[in-house]
Amino acid sequence: MTTRITPRLPLTVWGLALCQALLVSGNILLIAVSPLVGNQLSANADWSTLPVAAQLLGLTAATLPSGWLTARLGRKRTFLIGNGVGLVGIAICMLALQASNFPLFNLGTFAIGMSIGAGMLYRFAAIDAAGPAQRDRALSLVMAGGVIAAFLGPWLARASQHGFEIPFLGCFVGLAGLYALALVLLSRLTLPSPQRSPDSKLARRPGALLRHPPLLAAVLIATLSYAIMNLAMTATPLAMTHAGHGFGDVTNVIQWHILAMFAPSFVTGDLTRRFGHQRMIVVGSLSLLASLLYALLPASLWTFAIGLFLLGLGWNFTFLPASAWLTTTYRSGEGPRVQALNDCAVFSLTALSALLAGPLNAWLGWQTLNLMLIPLVLGMWLVLLVLRQQARQEKTLQENAVHKKTRHEAGLGR
Repeated sequence: MTTRITPRLPLTVWGLALCQALLVSGNILLIAVSPLVGNQLSANADWSTLPVAAQLLGLTAATLPSGWLTARLGRKRTFLIGNGVGLVGIAICMLALQASNFPLFNLGTFAIGMSIGAGMLYRFAAIDAAGPAQRDRALSLVMAGGVIAAFLGPWLARASQHGFEIPFLGCFVGLAGLYALALVLLSRLTLPSPQRSPDSKLARRPGALLRHPPLLAAVLIATLSYAIMNLAMTATPLAMTHAGHGFGDVTNVIQWHILAMFAPSFVTGDLTRRFGHQRMIVVGSLSLLASLLYALLPASLWTFAIGLFLLGLGWNFTFLPASAWLTTTYRSGEGPRVQALNDCAVFSLTALSALLAGPLNAWLGWQTLNLMLIPLVLGMWLVLLVLRQQARQEKTLQENAVHKKTRHEAGLGR
């Protein structure tokens, strides 16, 4: 009996996992703090989540340029440039807090979002470093870096909240430390450049790429799952505050939510390889649906905690399989373009969800907001159903063609 030995993942993948941990730690801190800063600086409570939306708009704006820079400068230089932009954004936020300037604060979160947009490509860089055979494991390990972030981000938000006389200024000092550490780590990693097509004429245009059903399905599911998760997560600090829960409770709920988002990543890759991308997405979508239904219960601390835990788990089992599935749908050399298109779609809708989170929570309330997200989960099921139906039709056509050819050859033989 032969024992199958699983190859070890390259050291670069582990380094990218740590960079991901630092990136997500900063993102968690911003998610917990930005709506509260927005509520403090803005004249209208409806605009309290605008800093989160500005961050996601910056993230979206960086996706296509990041793909362009990756194809021309390589991943390492792209990541270093993105990290530098993030440090500039942090400095702008600190100036805005000192001046109580809400527009300037949004400009700072926009720049930080651009940095995060470049960093979201860490997961694809890990696939390049590990190779196709270890695609699911490498992607999952990098995303598992968020487990560290689940503890580091909320802890840093609580520990630094009152570090200075100006509220929340200490949070951005801590954020600058995270980015500086990531900058040092990235400068020491050896990152492979994405493969280039041997004939650039063979590379398909964006319209042709999006007409490929499996690729389009992977992009749509990644986009819907991220938007559902982000809208509910962004509205949570406001909903909890309105329900009478303190800042410590908010950070604890966000912490368990982030833990649910990333802790399963240690096994998501193996589960995806065993059961397939589409089956994992169905499981994840059921968890998202359970989260939205759970939010209809009275707004106690445990309702928020369990609902957000299910929300994070559902995101992990939908977004990660969809991302891994995407890497199987394009040709060699098309990676940077497809990855940039995917992230542009994902974070365009995610930015819109963050912008709507504040007004929807204020106008409709927490429970109705969650109820409105259920059709998006049903939309994910519809995408999978249509894709499966198309696959069956193609299989039937192929079988009919083979049968017709066989009959024709048999007739010629007689």
